[in-house]
Amino acid sequence: MYFGPPNPRSSLALALIVSNPLLADDLFLDNQPLPQVLTATRLKQSPAAVPGSMTVIDSELIKASGARDISELLRLVPGMMVGNISGNQAVVNYHGTNASEARRMQVLIDGRSVYRAGLATVDWSDIPVAMEDIERIEVFRGPNTVSYGANALMAVVNIITRSPADSHGTRMKVTHGQRGINDWYASQGSGWDTGDLRVSLSGQEDDGFDSDRNGADYRDSRRSNRFNLAVSQMLNEQQSIDWQLNAKDGTNQRPYTYRPVFSGITTAGNNSDVIAKDYASSLRWNLDINPDHSLYIQGSAQQWDRQQNWRACDAEVSFSPELTRLWQLDPNYTEQLARHMENYTATGAPPGTPAEQALANQVLEQWKGGARQTLCGDIDQSARESRYDLELQDTLSLSDSLRLVSGMNYRYDRADSETYFNGTLDDTIWRLFGQLEWRASEHWLLQGGAMFEDTRLIGSSLTPRVAVNYLINPRHGLRAVYSEAIRSPDMFENNVNWSYRVTNLSPRAYGQSSAQYFVKTRGPGNLEQEHMRSRELGYNGFFADIGLTVDVKLFNDEITGMISEPLRNNQYIASNSNSSRFSGSEIQLDWRMSAADRLRLTYAYVDAEASNFLDQQLTARNSGSAGWLRDWGQGWSSALFYYGDDALNGYRFERVDTRIAKRIALGKTSLELAGILQQRLDAQPTTLADNTYDQRHVLYFSAELEF
Repeated sequence: MYFGPPNPRSSLALALIVSNPLLADDLFLDNQPLPQVLTATRLKQSPAAVPGSMTVIDSELIKASGARDISELLRLVPGMMVGNISGNQAVVNYHGTNASEARRMQVLIDGRSVYRAGLATVDWSDIPVAMEDIERIEVFRGPNTVSYGANALMAVVNIITRSPADSHGTRMKVTHGQRGINDWYASQGSGWDTGDLRVSLSGQEDDGFDSDRNGADYRDSRRSNRFNLAVSQMLNEQQSIDWQLNAKDGTNQRPYTYRPVFSGITTAGNNSDVIAKDYASSLRWNLDINPDHSLYIQGSAQQWDRQQNWRACDAEVSFSPELTRLWQLDPNYTEQLARHMENYTATGAPPGTPAEQALANQVLEQWKGGARQTLCGDIDQSARESRYDLELQDTLSLSDSLRLVSGMNYRYDRADSETYFNGTLDDTIWRLFGQLEWRASEHWLLQGGAMFEDTRLIGSSLTPRVAVNYLINPRHGLRAVYSEAIRSPDMFENNVNWSYRVTNLSPRAYGQSSAQYFVKTRGPGNLEQEHMRSRELGYNGFFADIGLTVDVKLFNDEITGMISEPLRNNQYIASNSNSSRFSGSEIQLDWRMSAADRLRLTYAYVDAEASNFLDQQLTARNSGSAGWLRDWGQGWSSALFYYGDDALNGYRFERVDTRIAKRIALGKTSLELAGILQQRLDAQPTTLADNTYDQRHVLYFSAELEF
């Protein structure tokens, strides 16, 4: 089994464990409380007992980073590849692959998935939660279909918001700076004998990148407003209810990228901006039957509404019924004809079958007869997606050494789009899951789990995971993990019915003010699930005497049946014919050097091989981060962060972020003033050639009032 070349940082950490007498003595000091994480197995576990690698971004790191977006925070996660695919559209993938959106990573808010099943994406800039409402982010670095079903193929990101009980009082914050940055936040929290409440309002604005590769102004600003309500209510000593309501409304500019198929056509040049409206609500009933047995039932409803309209121009012949039939016979033949109409006007139809040539000659006659005139019309590429989810989970301690979590989940997904699905498409998913933890002895911990999932559009699957943890003591553990995971093709990949009806045509096309564009695409309808096999060796330890937490991971992941081909309207060839392999090592260190200083380091070496070279483009072989947090006293604090990768889509990324803050006590009121400077150390675009800034630095300031 190959895990990639040894990494000097990994070797150093392991050498410290086995050779340093001071740290060796520390292994047997167990008098401090242990932190716990929940995302890995749905059981509360210490990091040393987790069957995999975890990264926790706590509230201190979130604030010190000065980050305005969740995607930016994920640069603190080893192996996480963060970039931009088009202006304000962030792309986040663990270890990479070609999928421009997070198709192979599950993203949750308090356990509720925000992965859009219809169009296979996570809208990072549109997630309806303010940074100030986030308590921590737990990232499980590896496949976790066992706990969270399909799409948790490579990682799970769980965004955990602050409890209403910890949010009493009033908070107000404004942020303003270069590049049009203008954010605001306000929250009010209160409590009563049996419950607590937090309500928050927030907004975010910026102008995005400055120019494209040609120096033209890049249209990618964003404006959004968010509303969040969280309520916790105790019913009695054993029962409680948690209720959340989230809403987001905003506009994301999109650069106008439409290019006419037929030569000699002028473009309309209008925008293709997206109006985004998101709504979500969830209700969770918790029951503690006794200290060893608890369960919950959670229901949620979500809706993603994306309105996108623009005006485009092309030749009248693009609405020809004969050209449409020709496209249905052979898209490649049709595209060759359309892009070289002038040449074939003189020579006749290109070689093809008799049926193709007959239709092609009819189209050429239409072109000669005047169908080359420019027509402009309105295009509606809007989509609405809905999800209804119901989950039951039971957690039971069968004995002092045996714990079991089990449950079931039902989910209904629906996508509505005249453009992408010619109407409505829906899917139902049933899941059964279980995870067993057995403490075979004081040092040995055995864990196993499985998820059975059945989806109406794709079929059923069973994915297992087994892990062995050797606990040197409760704070230090070695682990060996084998797991399998799947990703179900989403509706867009498998069942797309993609076509454009253009309205308000001027002048009319063949006497009609509304017509169907000739390009029509149908999904294959028979795609199978992607399958992943993952092997991991690792170590997690907490050296209490010096405040050092270390996690080391060696991995080898293989994905087969990958869907990697371009999914464009004129080139849609989705199949399960691709594969990838990722191997290497990761390390993260979090060192509280003193009461005033905290040092945090991450590094990932990822060796990627893929049958489709595009699946290696979003993988940086070397990437990492470094952070130093310092409390200077007298209300002063600072944070310095470095983020870097050697090549993401061929472009290097290196940036240093500095935050300096002063907290001022005003009686019972607290005011914090902060300045954040982000400085790029390279002069390259961000992920794509069109993502460029006029200046390599950005400066913004914030003022936060609490009372």
